[in-house]
Amino acid sequence: MQDAPGVGLAAPQIGVGLRVFSYHVDDEVGHLINPSLDLSAEEQDGDEGCLSFPGLAYPCKRSLHAVAMGFNEFGDPIVVEGSDLLARCVQHETDHLNGVLFIDRLDSDQRKLAMRAVRESEWSGQLTRVKISPHATSGLAL
Repeated sequence: MQDAPGVGLAAPQIGVGLRVFSYHVDDEVGHLINPSLDLSAEEQDGDEGCLSFPGLAYPCKRSLHAVAMGFNEFGDPIVVEGSDLLARCVQHETDHLNGVLFIDRLDSDQRKLAMRAVRESEWSGQLTRVKISPHATSGLAL
């Protein structure tokens, strides 16, 4: 994530089927497991990219402020609250955990441009290996 450089990385992006992501925004580093979000009605506009789509960025609306509740890597309940980039990051990474990509949130014209860029990219069509969950339930709910 940091070498890319990026500000967040969700487990499914590296082939791990767990509901966890890490983030590093404005010197705040952390991990969030099983997040739920409380989002402000006030929105922000800004370019957004993704480590899953190297080199691509498009204008994407997000809530300006977010409160993310979940658990840290030790299983302790935590709350991550932020605006601007941190709010964008927790929304983006939580979307990954829910099977949503930032390009899914683009307006129609921007989404068409993004999809064309994906099809024409040198990395298009490369396979990602999915790893089995290390959890005793193999990632399945009980």
